[in-house]
Amino acid sequence: MSWASIDLSPFLPLPWLYALSGITVLVVLLGLAARANGAWLRALAAALLLLALYNPALVEEQREPLKDIAVVLVDDSPSVAIGDRRSQVAQALEALQDQLRTHSKTLETRILHMRHEKISDGGDGTKLIDPLVRALRDVPPQRVAGAILLTDGQVHDLPKVPETAGLPAPIHALIAGNPNESDRRLIVVRAPSFGIVGKQMTITVRIEDSGPKGSKDAGAGRARITLRKDGLPAGNRTVPVGVDHNLIFSLEHGGPTVFELAVAPVPDELTVQNNRAVVSVNGVRDRLRVLLVSGEPHAGERTWRNLLKSDPSVDLVHFTILRPPEKQDGTPINELSLISFPTRELFEVKLEEFDLVIFDRYRRRGVLPPIYLQNIVDYIENGGALLSAAGPTFASPFSIYRTALRKALPGEPTGGVVTRGFQPQISVTGLRHPVTAGLPAGPEQYSDGRPRWGRWFRQIEVARSRGRTLMKGIDDAPLLILDKVGDGRVAQFNSDHIWLWARGFEGGGPQAELLRRLAHWLMKEPELDEDALRASVRDGSLVVNRRSVDPIDPAVTVTDPAGKTRKLTLSEVSPGLYTGKLPVSMAGLYRVEGDEHVAMAAAGALNPLEMADVRASAESLMPVVKATGGSVRWLRDGLPSLRRVAARRSKAGRSWIGLVANEQYLVTGARRISVPPPFLLLILLLGSIAWAWRREGE
Repeated sequence: MSWASIDLSPFLPLPWLYALSGITVLVVLLGLAARANGAWLRALAAALLLLALYNPALVEEQREPLKDIAVVLVDDSPSVAIGDRRSQVAQALEALQDQLRTHSKTLETRILHMRHEKISDGGDGTKLIDPLVRALRDVPPQRVAGAILLTDGQVHDLPKVPETAGLPAPIHALIAGNPNESDRRLIVVRAPSFGIVGKQMTITVRIEDSGPKGSKDAGAGRARITLRKDGLPAGNRTVPVGVDHNLIFSLEHGGPTVFELAVAPVPDELTVQNNRAVVSVNGVRDRLRVLLVSGEPHAGERTWRNLLKSDPSVDLVHFTILRPPEKQDGTPINELSLISFPTRELFEVKLEEFDLVIFDRYRRRGVLPPIYLQNIVDYIENGGALLSAAGPTFASPFSIYRTALRKALPGEPTGGVVTRGFQPQISVTGLRHPVTAGLPAGPEQYSDGRPRWGRWFRQIEVARSRGRTLMKGIDDAPLLILDKVGDGRVAQFNSDHIWLWARGFEGGGPQAELLRRLAHWLMKEPELDEDALRASVRDGSLVVNRRSVDPIDPAVTVTDPAGKTRKLTLSEVSPGLYTGKLPVSMAGLYRVEGDEHVAMAAAGALNPLEMADVRASAESLMPVVKATGGSVRWLRDGLPSLRRVAARRSKAGRSWIGLVANEQYLVTGARRISVPPPFLLLILLLGSIAWAWRREGE
């Protein structure tokens, strides 16, 4: 394509030429007024001279038209999948592409599909404006024709001041859905991210029954909320609609606790996906209160105390019985510096406040009446924890097993005490139990299956009546027994020589790690549970771990957020640990069930903003549309026709939308031709001067 224009290349500066032109015109006018002979010829000569000084030329350019750029942004977010919105968008896109093809010679179209590619996307809503701006970042503003959004109006990255956001103009929004939709939704107003184990916590929720956007929301009536805690039913509540309501819960263990809340649907509801909400609360223990009672001073007593005091989260109460009641040496009471053992306060008034009670080589000496020992049994059955480290007196008639504690202790003394060197071993059950599996320098790390730990030199012979033996000693006799009693837990160490590991004797052993795991198991920490099902989402996969001491069926059932179920077969990767993976592509809560166990795992945001209010709306996009001179249309009313319009014309009409025709071009070549040709101009100038002289001579 060629284009011609007149261009001036004056031989003198333009201000001089303007002044000279003015003087010339004045002189010519004076000559004409005086009717001087040859005045017209002088005027012609002057005009030709000025024309030569201005040096006009015809410039012929070779131009290549540049296409304008328009963006069609297609919203494929989860809210568009509701109802027939996705089919409306697909049909509109197909028809729109047909119209755009008729303008393909002057318009380049960029079509962007905005979908949540990863399950972690979409937690903070649908983003359309930022991708739109990025899509045109490489395009000069004078080549932008505009943008068309195919969406349901659920857009969550709208600029606060559209006029200064650098948006393309115009932006036309074609809305899928129905402007008269109604919906019920469950909103989590406030929820703690963590809580103290055993303490009450509050989750504030609100139920909203909403009509079309822009109308007044309904707030009358009551609705029923169904509660689940870690996958298990936790009751139902009937709450008023339209007001905040507090739900009171308590945490029973450390680590994450998943609360599921669901509200009953209403007739003709748009979707039930936002009738559910999930809250994950991480449980932490305030301070671990431990009561350590040492029956007598011995070499390992300081080890227990140092281990417990080294942890700043442990609040330790330690008593050592130095002066039993039967000791009568005549020492006056006022000269004794010992603290009286507060038996009633510890074992009757405040016993329930302790998370763990440890008896270290304790024996019956008349210090604790039988009623207090029965209190300990009741404390265990109600969810408490007891750790017994047995010494030689455990095999004597003064053993605490000869008290009410026999109901809780899993090992009965036979009366024998073996005092020779032996290396503690992990039992077959212990290799599958999380308390003893994988201990540092343990048997799993060596080909001969024997740990590299130092020896102990004393073991109390017991007959296990119940529970599980995790560690063995001399002649495979039970060394460490764990048992569950009622709602509580008990651990029994049948030796008082674990302190040798702490002193590093013969290389020592994992004393600190073993006791830490033991304490956590006694306090029901989920990661130390020997019969548990856990699930998590990592790197786009649902990872399922099943821990069991006994052989199990390795198959579990997985329910995705949409309610579809499928089987997953786990494989045993180490003794007692089964694992499996399943790719996931949907955000939400996954439920895993197997052997009466339930585990929950969240993929992406638990309560995504995308699903908070799923009603189709043109309201939110109006500020952007008005700022760019665009328009909003509902697809249910039909697709408007597409026109190309000038930059200063209206961008939308009653049944059409417009994209700007900028008519930009690229100059690929140019040719300059003097007008008139210099030789012809010289002949005309000399001829006019000569003719003027001749006329004057006559």
